Parts: sequence; C-alpha cells; structure tokens
Amino acid sequence: MASGEFDISHIRLGERPLIVCDVDDVVLQFIGPFQLFLQSRGHAFLPRSFRLHGNIVSQADGVEIEDQEVSRLIEEFFEAQELWQTPLDRVVETLDRLSEEADILFLTAMQPRFQDQRRRLLDRMGLLFPLLATEQPKGPIVHALHASRSLPVVFIDDMARNLHSVREHVADCLLIHLMPNSPVHRFAPAAADDITRATDWTHAAELIEAHLVSATFTRAVPAA
Repeated sequence: MASGEFDISHIRLGERPLIVCDVDDVVLQFIGPFQLFLQSRGHAFLPRSFRLHGNIVSQADGVEIEDQEVSRLIEEFFEAQELWQTPLDRVVETLDRLSEEADILFLTAMQPRFQDQRRRLLDRMGLLFPLLATEQPKGPIVHALHASRSLPVVFIDDMARNLHSVREHVADCLLIHLMPNSPVHRFAPAAADDITRATDWTHAAELIEAHLVSATFTRAVPAA
C-alpha cells in the first residue's frame, strides 16, 4: 500500500481501532531539548512566532542566524536526537495501556534519513510501535492506512495544519490537538473549532477511550 511515492506497504494493522500519533512535542519533547541544543552551540531561540527560521540568534551578539544555518542546526539536532529528546509526561504508560485495545502508529514529520535514530530512541523508551517518517502531508497517508476500514481511527498532533489535513481525507476520525504549554506554542495557529484540544496525555486518553467505546457501541447496534 502506498500514498503517492511514500511506501506504507510494510505496515500491518489488525482488526482493531487505529491510533496515529505525531512524535515531536506530542510523544517526545522537542522545543525544550532543541533550546538546550542551541545553547550548546552558542545560539538562543527567541519565541517571536511559531517558526524556527527567523527566531534563532547568536548568544554572542544577538544577530539572527541565516535560514540555511538554521536548517543545518535542525538536521544536526535530529542526527543527535538520542542525546537530547525525552518523553512527555505519562506518554509511555498511556500508550502502553491504549495498545491493549488499539493499534498504534507513529507518523513523524521528519526527513526519513533520521528514522533510524528516532527508532532507536523510541525503542529505548519502550515505545515499540511502528514508525513512519515523512515530510509529506499527513492526511493522504492516514487515509491510505485506514482505507475502507469501518473501525475507529484517532489522529493526534500538535500542528493545526496536520489535523486539518487528516480531517479533509479521513471521515469520522477523532482529531486531538495535543501540544505543550511552551512560549513558542502560544503563537501556534488555532485548530478548527470541531477539533478537540487535550491538555495532556491523561486527558487525551480519556477522549480516546470514550471515542472507542462510543464507536464500538454504534457499530454493535443495528440501524433501525
């Protein structure tokens, strides 16, 4: 099975609900560790907008770093992510519990060449669920994964554009906007009103479990 040029044929789903989950700032801390990484390189991140480019300056003189250098720093960070990133509170135990009743898949917006580093990092934390790394839009990929299945599907992300992409391509998907309370996320674009905001993983789990129960009940009750 594939979405455009992105191959997902190796993903095998059971006859269970599907939870598709973003990784950076949803499962793994990103902004905090990235700021520490920048400090170790003599730079600082100034949260002036919901962007990395244009907001990184030299600690020595406050001069803004050029976009090409910012891109290089982001790549260097992902290359060394295993040394910097840590899981969000309660994510490991929450996903472990949810995996008892649903298939879980990580869909991370990252260049595929850094997938091996991320795989090792997630495995070390006990997050052994399948991983897809791509910079392609997420909606078509979730659609290809879910296809014509009548089972419940959930999508979790911190980016409104990804949630909107999935909403456009996957009907009846529970969309959860989950993001950290960080200075930069205060500038994040708002998700549409019909997308549910979760405050943390405990709240997200409650929303998911309620959705799974409701969807299961709906499927079990024949139409009048």
